[in-house]
Amino acid sequence: MEISVSDFLKLNNPNVIDIRMPQKFNDNHIPGALNINANSLMNNPEKFLNPNLTYYIYCQKGSASRTLAQVLRVKGYKVFNIIGGYEAWILNS
Repeated sequence: MEISVSDFLKLNNPNVIDIRMPQKFNDNHIPGALNINANSLMNNPEKFLNPNLTYYIYCQKGSASRTLAQVLRVKGYKVFNIIGGYEAWILNS
C-alpha cells in the first residue's frame, strides 16, 4: 500500500520511518521520523515494529521504501510507502 504526500500530511501523529543513510537523515527529515536501516527492518522487523500499529516509511525518492513496505506487509506489518519519498515531501510540505 502507498500513500500520497498530501494524504500523509493529513494524518495526526503518524509513525514515520526514514530508511535513508544516517547522514541524509541528519541533514533533514520528516519531523518525528525515526531513522532505521532498511536491512535491519527487513531482517528483524520485530525489533522495531509493533504489528498492531501502522507505519509510514520513506527513502529519498520512494522506490526502496516501496519495496521494503511490500516485504514488511507480507510479514504481517501495516506499512505504507510514502509515494515519492523525501523529495516529494519537500515539494509538498
